[in-house]
Order: sequence, then structure tokens, then C-alpha cells
Amino acid sequence: MDHKDYYQILGVDKHASADDIKKAFRKLARKYHPDISKEKNAAQRMAELNEANTVLSDPEKRAAYDSMADAPRYAGAQGGSEGFQPPPDWDQHDFQFHSSTPGNDADYSEFFSQMFGQGARARRSRTGNRGDFEQSTPDVRGQDQHASIELELQDSYQGAVRSLHLRTTAIDEYGQPIYKDKELQVTIPKGVREGQMIRLAGQGGAGLGKGPAGDILLEVHFVSDPRWWAEGKDVYQHVALAPWEAALGGPVQVKTIAGELEVNVPAGYRAGRKLRIKGKGLPAATPGDLYLVLDIAIPAAETDAQRAAYRAFAQAFPGFDARQQGQGASR
Repeated sequence: MDHKDYYQILGVDKHASADDIKKAFRKLARKYHPDISKEKNAAQRMAELNEANTVLSDPEKRAAYDSMADAPRYAGAQGGSEGFQPPPDWDQHDFQFHSSTPGNDADYSEFFSQMFGQGARARRSRTGNRGDFEQSTPDVRGQDQHASIELELQDSYQGAVRSLHLRTTAIDEYGQPIYKDKELQVTIPKGVREGQMIRLAGQGGAGLGKGPAGDILLEVHFVSDPRWWAEGKDVYQHVALAPWEAALGGPVQVKTIAGELEVNVPAGYRAGRKLRIKGKGLPAATPGDLYLVLDIAIPAAETDAQRAAYRAFAQAFPGFDARQQGQGASR
């Protein structure tokens, strides 16, 4: 089997802190999560990242993994022609990692199985290591699980309830964690923002012994929408004006993401002009602002009367040079 360098997979140093490992995993998970990634190898990379994080985010597993790297004959075994083999008795230490490893290794590599999964359990069973489960299982809190959820920006204004299908772990009758599919109804709070974590307490990996279950942490992502976008608490929305509204200004009715509003447009259009509407951004103790990005919509001349109106318009501005105006706006 091939050796797995979990530190290299996460792009961290061997002496990285637990916080550094968590940050590296979250950053790479956002890039390679199959639900949102456009990378060709996203599913494979995400599986490797999950495996590396499973080991390095668990203090016992990480200690066992590091001790294997320091074990005698490790370097020779790693580079041998027959592939990597774990050094003899490398896991005969006071580690509890095997008790919290899922019983189904389908989502993990052969390396993981031999080090921490079914292969390791089989070796301990043959050697009688650790005794039976009831005697050796400590009270350990279940692992937190990470996932992402895609929302519409409107959900942040109104709040929402979404169904979420996840795979988590439970403890079987033999005391071993197994995978279990579950459906959750997730309440989306008002004011949620891009990148924010929604915590589902007690819905993560099963605990051991009397240990509580871990949590599920959902990272929020907004679906891309050409009409509007958020930057922190502030929201930006394109609004089209008729030429006479842009030129003359005055009050206009606008349908915004925050509802229908009457907006006073200043006379004299400028490309890219923004109107700030205080407190109409994402809800919060201090709400964000809504910025209306003004554009001009040119009506089509489809009738004789409309074409005549355009000719009269041209005659009213005999010195107007649209090309010159456009060059001036671009500088």
C-alpha cells in the first residue's frame, strides 16, 4: 500500500497547531467540495482532505501517526519495493484512536484502514490488545463534522427552513461507530452571511461511552445571482432607469431585495453611480446598507411615433457626441 503524508495533503508543517490544521482544512474544503468545486479531481481531493483531517484533527490519532513516523525501520519500509508497511508493533501504545474510528472503511484509503480502521482492529483482535470494548472505551465527545449549504441571498433577509441530507456516525451494538444517513430540518437565521458557520449542536459524530455527540458546522455560501450580491452586511443591486428618469431625476418606485421602495434619484446620470439606502442591507443589530447601482435602459423605437420622438430628441441636442462622451467616461 502507499504511504499517506497527511501533513503534505493539508499543506501544513508537522508542527502545525490544531488551529492551523483546522484553517487549512476549511480553506481546501471550500476549494474542492464536490458540491461547489469545478476542479476535475474534486471528489478525490476532498476524500484525501477528509482522511487527513480525520487523523490530524484528533489528538490521539495524530500522536499515533507521528509515533509511526518515528518508529524504527520506518524510512526503509516507506521506500521499499513492495510499498509501505507499518513498522512492527508501532501501535502497541496507550492510544484510544481505534475506538473512535468508523467501522466502515469504504471512504478511506488502504493506508488509513491498516493504521486506524478495520485492519488495525483486526490486528488488535488477533493479539488480544486492549481487551474488549466495554472495558477500554473512554467517555469521548464525538467529532464535529463540516459541510456547506447554499442559500439564496433573500434567505438572509427573511430566514428560512431547509432540508439537509448528511452522512454521520452512530455506535452499533458492538460499540463500533458506523455510518448513518440522516435528514435534518435546518433553521436559517435572519442576517446570516457568506462564510458564516451555522452550528447544529449534537448532530455530528457519535460520542463514545457516555461522551456527547459532536456538532455539525455548516458553512454558508450564497448562490450567485446577477441581480444582487453581498459584501459583508452590505448588499448591492442593479437598478435600471429610463433615460428621462436618469436625466431629470425625481422619485421612482424600485423593487429591491429589501422590498418595494420609493427612491429619490438625483438629476444627471453618471455611469456606475450608487445610491445608498441606509439600513436596508442584511439584518443585524446594526443592519447593513443597500446600494443601488444605477444603469440606463434604452427603450426600443418600434412605432412611427417613437421613432419621431427619437429624432426630436436628437434635434434637441445638436452638439452631443456620444463617442466623445464615452471616451471621457472611460478615462
